Amino acid sequence: MPHSVSAKKRLRQNLRARERNRAIKSEIKSEMKKVLQSLTSGDVATAREHFKVLARKADRAAAKRTIHPNRAARIKSRISARVRTAASGGAAPASKAKAKA
Repeated sequence: MPHSVSAKKRLRQNLRARERNRAIKSEIKSEMKKVLQSLTSGDVATAREHFKVLARKADRAAAKRTIHPNRAARIKSRISARVRTAASGGAAPASKAKAKA
């Protein structure tokens, strides 16, 4: 436990920031699941709408450094590739872990 006044304040700030960061990361993961779920059900229009929300949230999190900017770019790239593939009539590509197994 912190003893000095400044250390106590820093602990309070860190706890608030951690909760905020966890909530933002959780929202991003939830949007990813919504996009993928829409794609598996074959609803490309809904997947595109969820992708727009996902991209916006990922960019905001990257701008605030909650997640690394490269991670935001990677998320958007991978999900948009799946949406494009589904829109062109192909099946959504499986993740690499499933493809190797």
